[in-house]
Amino acid sequence: MVGGVSYTVFARKYRPQIFQDVLGQEHITRTLRNAIEQQRIAHAYIFVGPRGTGKTSTARIFAKALNCTGGPKADFDPEDEICREIAEGRSLDVIEIDGASNNGVEQVRELRENVRFAPARGRYKIYIIDEVHMLSTAAFNALLKTLEEPPEHAKFMMATTDVQKVLPTILSRCQRFDLRRIPTATIAKHLLYIAGKEGFTLTPTAADAVARGADGGLRDAESMLDQLVAFCGGEITEADVLNIFGFTAQQTVTDLCAAILAADAPTALGLVHQQSEGGKDLSSLLAELISHFRNLLVLKADPVGLADELMPEAIAALESQAAHAPMDKLLDLIEQFAAAESRMKWAPNKKMHFEVAVIKAIQMLQSATLTEVLETLTAIRGGVALPPAEKRALPPVQPAPALIPRAAPPIAPPPVAKAPEPPKAAPIAPPMDILPPPKAELPKPAPEPPAVTAIATEDFWPGLITAVRRDRALISAWVEAGALVSIEATEVRIAFPTAQSFSRDFLEQSHKPFLESAASALLGRKVAVRLEVRDGVAPTKVAPPEPVIARDLMEEFKDDPLIRAALEIFKAQLEPA
Repeated sequence: MVGGVSYTVFARKYRPQIFQDVLGQEHITRTLRNAIEQQRIAHAYIFVGPRGTGKTSTARIFAKALNCTGGPKADFDPEDEICREIAEGRSLDVIEIDGASNNGVEQVRELRENVRFAPARGRYKIYIIDEVHMLSTAAFNALLKTLEEPPEHAKFMMATTDVQKVLPTILSRCQRFDLRRIPTATIAKHLLYIAGKEGFTLTPTAADAVARGADGGLRDAESMLDQLVAFCGGEITEADVLNIFGFTAQQTVTDLCAAILAADAPTALGLVHQQSEGGKDLSSLLAELISHFRNLLVLKADPVGLADELMPEAIAALESQAAHAPMDKLLDLIEQFAAAESRMKWAPNKKMHFEVAVIKAIQMLQSATLTEVLETLTAIRGGVALPPAEKRALPPVQPAPALIPRAAPPIAPPPVAKAPEPPKAAPIAPPMDILPPPKAELPKPAPEPPAVTAIATEDFWPGLITAVRRDRALISAWVEAGALVSIEATEVRIAFPTAQSFSRDFLEQSHKPFLESAASALLGRKVAVRLEVRDGVAPTKVAPPEPVIARDLMEEFKDDPLIRAALEIFKAQLEPA
């Protein structure tokens, strides 16, 4: 008591008083309103859901609607005298029982004796049993008969966070309502509303951080906001939320996701180390990362699926990242990190498990899946483009032989007919002309800015193709569908004909970091790779290395016991090219 005025915490001060105040549970409030309007009121209800989602508050509002003056009414006056008595816990006709502290059979037998008496003022005698799963088996059995044949004036409303512990015989006699976790965006908007009513400043990013930390529980979010006001005073920022509760900034989660998708292991591990040294809970960080990958997956599957869950700013950030994240890879990432989360629960060294999971995820992203291999081989055999699910397609290639030996080089696509060379546009930096076939003389690159290269300019394109064939054989056909345009101080430009625009899109989406790494290694300096589409570009054919003798490899291949067994099962034979 300060100055004669008692302080009321936000969770009580802003507790829902009518059906319209209940956030995120419209499927329940609508059903209850319809039941009242249609006079289809059951004798027992059970509200199931996580903590802080409105189970007991909904039961109280329902009790007000049933017992209000002139009721039952869905649209009652919360200032009605009977409603105020129920809200303040002093109504003789609405009895609230804590199942955790009144879980014995004696308390339930007392309830059975009192339930026979008629209500004092309202129409019904209503029993609200909170945490009903805490009742003992004997208490459940004692309550069972009353629930089966209750007096006409008696109504039971139960709430639980662990419905699995409630006897099936009790559940079968109740109408069940499952409350959902409240969406992050809904909680954040409510916190901003409270800040406006109370007269303090709460930034939207801070509200979003609190909402994410509450994990769908409005009461938890309101309690955290109370603590923030006590600590920060009249202005609360995201940094305050992160420092007080040890949460991870959403930007950090986004950066970590981006580093993993880009296969940038040093950056990803550095972020994990930074969070660990800063005292952040790595288990919470991993949960946030999994949730982020889940949001990317939902966004790609349903572009409007997150509208009710996240703030518009968060959705905009996800959209830019989702463009570079194939759905199949996101599924693999979620499975990978979910397994790591399970291992981290009991591990003393959580950081090590987190780092191992990050490295495995990056390795998984860089490896080709069996589906990708089969799709590529099928397309090579029949010249068929891949399905457009991720806008992936293969450039036209010649049919493959019946057997591709291990050491044999991948087959390059046939050259596209060379169109008339378009007039040169005035470039920003002096570019080189499109390279002719290997060994031809090339114009010297612009002298400014000077750079020392580790490879001759005329050998760059053959060197890049060789590196791709060696390290990423499955994408060599896409790369070889293009041609080198220019090599500048900090940028290498590669163009694709209009008919091969899908090759540019595929490489831009999934393999650009690899191309930049290979180009930088060849030139001896860090360069970016710019992929573009131009009319009149003709792919520059690079001759494969000296072939090995396929016949010897064929014989070695056929002598393999597994190959012999497979040939016998399928009644097949191997033929050389």
